[in-house]
Amino acid sequence: MLLVSGVACHSARGTSEKNPVDDLTAEVRQLKGQVEQLKQELAAPTVVLNRYRDSIGYVYGAYHVGFRNQPPTMRTRISGTGFLIGEGLVATNRHIAEPWYGDQDAKRLIDRGATPTLENLVVFFPNSAKPVRLLPGSISKTSDLAVLRTEPSDITRNLPVLPLASSPGPVGQMVVVIGYPLGTQGMVARSPSQVYERLAYRHNDIDTVSKLAAMSLIRPSTTYGHLGDVVGDKIVYDASSAHGGSGGPVLNSNGEVIGVNFAYMDGFSGSTLGISVDSLRPLLEEVSATIPSHTPPTDHPH
Repeated sequence: MLLVSGVACHSARGTSEKNPVDDLTAEVRQLKGQVEQLKQELAAPTVVLNRYRDSIGYVYGAYHVGFRNQPPTMRTRISGTGFLIGEGLVATNRHIAEPWYGDQDAKRLIDRGATPTLENLVVFFPNSAKPVRLLPGSISKTSDLAVLRTEPSDITRNLPVLPLASSPGPVGQMVVVIGYPLGTQGMVARSPSQVYERLAYRHNDIDTVSKLAAMSLIRPSTTYGHLGDVVGDKIVYDASSAHGGSGGPVLNSNGEVIGVNFAYMDGFSGSTLGISVDSLRPLLEEVSATIPSHTPPTDHPH
């Protein structure tokens, strides 16, 4: 009886145990999935850049602030990044579209009755020798965002439009930031040695940018990192940036825009800031409504 009982107990225990081979197979399958996801994330910056780089332009302009019937009190050149989000529509920052926004020196003059004037604002797209003039569009009253119109141009007609994500997405996801950090200076520094020697000590002016464009040296830079937080209309990520990168797209690994780059913290690379795509969409709809027969692009499907 004891023997039979012992055998019976042994038999029951054996049928309830999991097969170690099945467990190992499941673990291997899970690891393969994780490796494949990691490969896709590592390849994402290259894929996204190759797909959309020609639609991400270098914005350059100048403005002055002055009193009526007097020479301008101050004059400043500006540079940044902008990208196509619709037919003839460029997303960027408000402080690029209205460069006196956030400029304390300009504010003090404006408070005294001076008037800010945008002298010119153009965008140079990669592989194009000529700039495209930017025209007024829709500017946010609550965040550092703007959607500007471009003058009619063959340059932008066949460029792909960057799709908007339905939301910023989950914290921890990989993000790609594309733009022109350090502006003209950064592009000159990355140019071939003979070009660098000719342009390095020139003034940071429209002539220098035009020379770079003529040599197809308007080329955006890419950095990548991870989404650290979403706080209200702001997104926080650790992909590095610098002045000139303002207005660049922040994209997820699917190549969808989740925000617009607008600020970084000196001394702490973990806190680059962008404005959420949720704030960009209403501006796009607003400016699209003013353009006859223009339908804003729908969100990119997942």
